[in-house]
Amino acid sequence: MPSKTHDLEFHVSFAGSTDTRIFHNFDKAAGHALAKACSGRDVHIDVVTFTRAAARRWAGEYGLEVYDSDPEASVHDRILVKAESLGHVA
Repeated sequence: MPSKTHDLEFHVSFAGSTDTRIFHNFDKAAGHALAKACSGRDVHIDVVTFTRAAARRWAGEYGLEVYDSDPEASVHDRILVKAESLGHVA
């Protein structure tokens, strides 16, 4: 069982890729995902909860409902990150 401080993880990867970087801080994961998405490819942030406490920290009571419905699920939540340059703004 993962330690309490690492029971909530954020796995960042290009959509369809198995090359993943793992974070324990959502802000850092989101920043990394946005930087990757600027290449024009879709990026996923997979939220992985190993415990009920992590599910609650991530999404409150709704997180507990999701976790309890399938505690063995590999991904609690998937976030799609897209970025697109709109060019010069005058």
